[in-house]
Amino acid sequence: MNLLNQKKLKKIANSIRIDIVNNSSRNKIPHLGSCLSVLDILVYLYFYQTNLTKKSFNTNNRDKIVLSKGHSAPALFCVLKHKKLLPFDLEKEYQKISSFVGEHPPTPSEIYSVEAATGSLGHGFSMSIGMALSKKIKKYKSKVFCVVGDGEINEGVIWEGAMFASKQKLDNLFVFIDFNKWQATDRSINVLDISNLNLKWNSFGWSSKIIDGHSFREIDNAIKCIEKTKKPKVIICNTVKGKGISFMEDDNNWHYRTPNKSELELAIQELRDKF
Repeated sequence: MNLLNQKKLKKIANSIRIDIVNNSSRNKIPHLGSCLSVLDILVYLYFYQTNLTKKSFNTNNRDKIVLSKGHSAPALFCVLKHKKLLPFDLEKEYQKISSFVGEHPPTPSEIYSVEAATGSLGHGFSMSIGMALSKKIKKYKSKVFCVVGDGEINEGVIWEGAMFASKQKLDNLFVFIDFNKWQATDRSINVLDISNLNLKWNSFGWSSKIIDGHSFREIDNAIKCIEKTKKPKVIICNTVKGKGISFMEDDNNWHYRTPNKSELELAIQELRDKF
């Protein structure tokens, strides 16, 4: 693996943020705040940690990335576009009435580079566990990376899966929690008590690290720190909803809103100023 180039990854992430905001405004796609909070995790996974190419998707012994928090699919689509892993023009597909490119990921049969159709919270996590177990049985050395939301971990299926993964010693499973402190209608901690997340996961038999989810260096160091443990891994990423656009940051209205023309111009200018 090449040395981590944070400057390059930041530039890629900034370019994709511009795409995400443009798509949200043009096509009236919500969940913008969640897309911006999870983006740096996805950029790290697709542009550094794994070496996924169109050719590699035809092989079995390869890494897999599952976006379990499916409402952030617009971010995933833009990442796949920049990675040249989409079999169509994203802009044209968004504008089709019958398009399967929308608010949640479709099935792999519709986009080969999407590992799982997600949106029902917790299901992508469960599928990731199945993928990791399959790799263990087949003695593959590749890994499964799963991204979940902090609101998503309210689901009981998450904790049932966490127990199963630990019991099966799935040390090839890496879970990233996009801990942006918000879910649909309120602060995550006001909905259910998710304090001491690392202790909760540790008690279920997982190795855990708490990091800044917008720091590529911290993401990389966290993986290196726990990758040799014989347990499934969880990296709790402190993130900011709406990251990168000052008037959207930590504002839950952007879970539902899309930018109007003047807001779009302000957002794009702010992002361009960071190049």
